[in-house]
Amino acid sequence: MAEMGMTMDKPWNAADLFFTFAMWAVMMVGMMTPSVAPVTLLLAGMNRSRSAQRAPGVVFAFSAGYLLVWAAFSAGAALAQWALHEAALMSPAMRTSSARLGAAILIAAGVYQLTPFKSACLAHCRSPLGFLLSRWRNGTAGALRMGIEHGNYCLGCCWALMGVLFVVGVMNLVWVAAMTIFILVEKLGPAGGLVARAAGVAMIAAGIRVWSAPL
Repeated sequence: MAEMGMTMDKPWNAADLFFTFAMWAVMMVGMMTPSVAPVTLLLAGMNRSRSAQRAPGVVFAFSAGYLLVWAAFSAGAALAQWALHEAALMSPAMRTSSARLGAAILIAAGVYQLTPFKSACLAHCRSPLGFLLSRWRNGTAGALRMGIEHGNYCLGCCWALMGVLFVVGVMNLVWVAAMTIFILVEKLGPAGGLVARAAGVAMIAAGIRVWSAPL
């Protein structure tokens, strides 16, 4: 982050907060684009069969709506990182410096993985055709709204996982890549629901272990 002009040992200014938001936004685009590709391709194909001239604009509007949701999340994540920095709970490696806080984040994310709300959001993400058939709206305005709705389901599915980045390192590229692959498996793999629950149990166990470790 120092290379981006951010200060790690003193209060942030507006530029620091903006660069943090930009970092999160770029990271979310990179992480979420692969998993949203199936629904985007389906949408393009369905619109191509209806009106070839309208298909590009509809796909663009859908993608814009989807990314708008993740831009809003990125703003919230940047504010959370700013708050942790101001509270001296963020290390120079951009992960929480409090073991107890890290443990609490892991346990909370793990518990969320086991909730019915997570399962419902994941079910929508795992059925792109079902989403389009049940939520179909015509035109670019309709596509924008569909993109926002699908983005909300995706956010409901993945927001807690993104919180784990505060534990392992916001810019830890190995963990970012691993989480991107996990999200793909969770959404597109044949046993995605089981994988999600198994990961939840693993995160709870890891959080308990960190919490129980001597300070």
